Amino acid sequence: MYDDAARERLVAEPPKRVVAPTRAPFERDRARVVHAAASRRLAAKTQVVGPQSDDFVRNRLTHSLEVAQIARDLSRALGCHPDIAETAALAHDLGHPPFGHNGEAVLDELAGDCGGFEGNAQTLRILTRLEAKTFDAAGASVGLNLTRATLDACTKYPWPRPPEGGKFGVYADDRPVFDWMRRGAPGRRLCVEAQVMDLADDVAYSVHDVEDGVVAGSIDLLWLDDAGRRREVWQTVRDWYLPEAGDDALDGAWQALRDQQSWPRAGWDASRRSLAALKNLTSDLIGRFCGAVQAANGPHPVGRYSADLVLPDATLLEIAVLKGIAAHYVMQSGERQAIMARQREVVADLVHALEERPELMWREYVDDHAAAVDDAARRRVVIDQVASLTDASATVWHARLRG
Repeated sequence: MYDDAARERLVAEPPKRVVAPTRAPFERDRARVVHAAASRRLAAKTQVVGPQSDDFVRNRLTHSLEVAQIARDLSRALGCHPDIAETAALAHDLGHPPFGHNGEAVLDELAGDCGGFEGNAQTLRILTRLEAKTFDAAGASVGLNLTRATLDACTKYPWPRPPEGGKFGVYADDRPVFDWMRRGAPGRRLCVEAQVMDLADDVAYSVHDVEDGVVAGSIDLLWLDDAGRRREVWQTVRDWYLPEAGDDALDGAWQALRDQQSWPRAGWDASRRSLAALKNLTSDLIGRFCGAVQAANGPHPVGRYSADLVLPDATLLEIAVLKGIAAHYVMQSGERQAIMARQREVVADLVHALEERPELMWREYVDDHAAAVDDAARRRVVIDQVASLTDASATVWHARLRG
């Protein structure tokens, strides 16, 4: 399942014997992602609530660590490679720009003439080009030079940008490394470790976004006891996640969650007892979802393209209910909409300002800009630079460049 082709790197490397025994190739991949500068920057990037707003809420780094823990446990239970799944989880959000999906949407609009912007395609670009570690014989950066199997597991959408729009995993000028990575892959099929990473991401943010919302005072799970409030949340579920989900099906999923012993029966009061109860709820929900997936798939060795993950319909609905609660009460709130509008202005202004003064970018991007062959390539470099910024540094740069 994990042959020489799976372990191959774009630039061949001799084994390293730093400590005995020598680390396996996939273990080296994990270490490279952990130590990457792009990973450190995730600590100051938005998950749902801005990382500077509260000491409790998650940022992209803590979210990625939680996804990695879930992915590793799931992969062990399912029989696929835990190091590959964990590394994919650690890397899955590296391509997110400042201000999360809000910043992503702005960059996609501004990058229309150079192939658009997509966080997953940006992740591949970081791993294979922008993160400095290894160079090929021609002197070009190949990023972290990860193995084929690990890179493939980091690719949630293994296809180029569709003409009709939508998610994608590679920009046109990154096709050579993408084609090398997907050599032998069956069409658009995701390897099983990428499927595990995707599920672990869904489980983590569906549960933890609700937890953060409760602590921030934006969500009270007892509100859902009111049928009218549920109807409003269910419409958000349809608008954001499951267009075909009916009220009765979502009511059933909510009732199944509510029937758990750890579901709250009293309002949140920020006491230590409330904190403990909320943590027990999140633990139970993660165990519930992972247990259902394990039961649906069974413990047997799987790897790369030898199997597809089976996701029970009931679990998909329950996850969608939690995601809908967070979307309705946090992402759609009037206060957050005003903040998001300001964030979009910051990102757009930064792109335009750096196009006027590219010499203000980090040295590596100044060099890329000088080597770019046309306006589209130069715009891509500016997009790369802005996407690399954290929420805090984007705000500081904006204040300096635009006053």
